[in-house]
Amino acid sequence: MTDAEWAAVRPLLPVPGWMRGRGGQPEAYCHRAILDAVRYLVDNSIKWWAMPVDFPPWDRVYAFFRRWRDNALVREFHDRLHARVREKLGRDTEPTAGVIDSQSVKADAVVGADSRGYDGGKQINGRKRHVVVDTLGLPLGVMVTAADVGDRTAAQVLLAQVAAAHHRLALVWADGGYTGSLVEHCLAAFALVLAIVKRSDDQKGFVVLPKRWIVERLFAHLMRTRRLARDYERRTTSAEAMIYWSMILLMTRRLARSRPQPA
Repeated sequence: MTDAEWAAVRPLLPVPGWMRGRGGQPEAYCHRAILDAVRYLVDNSIKWWAMPVDFPPWDRVYAFFRRWRDNALVREFHDRLHARVREKLGRDTEPTAGVIDSQSVKADAVVGADSRGYDGGKQINGRKRHVVVDTLGLPLGVMVTAADVGDRTAAQVLLAQVAAAHHRLALVWADGGYTGSLVEHCLAAFALVLAIVKRSDDQKGFVVLPKRWIVERLFAHLMRTRRLARDYERRTTSAEAMIYWSMILLMTRRLARSRPQPA
């Protein structure tokens, strides 16, 4: 991280338990060094044990990643950055609209048969990433499943989580794969309008569809993060954490970027 990124990130970090009088040993390594190591791994897709010597030992970095994953600290950190980015752009911290979609990716050999499947539509053997983003393209919720899990089945669980965390969310755009009883279920259970954006029958060739391009841009960013070009994680919770870390990379850069002054 640059000094500008660290200045933006440091006040948003979760406070360790030992600093709040909850016991435990003080951490042996600076948070900035640990964060840089995790960011390096996510961005460059190295193996944990191949961590360069410039960073803390790989097992300490992995222990930090695992602790943040298991205690939902990476999600908490991500959400704080998300709110700060929205504030910087003059938006309310709580979004009122979003977009939902899924992406199937190939899984590495370490992914067990219990969390992988075959997506017949995309012809991919691996996992599926289900995401809900706001109108800025930043995630509101992430869920990773086997690739053979249907979009509507996963959306019921994911939208329930997102609606519980973001009470002002009232409208979500989706593609034709989310039609059917899911629309009525969202309205009745979550007071959430699920608007289906369909491609017109008379359209030919590539056409940018309203609102759906927002979530597609997120998927493009994830694929630029090399750790996410393929699913290398044994656990789906680790795969979800990697997505959050990828977006943390993006948002810290946005926060550190100075806004151009009006002429």
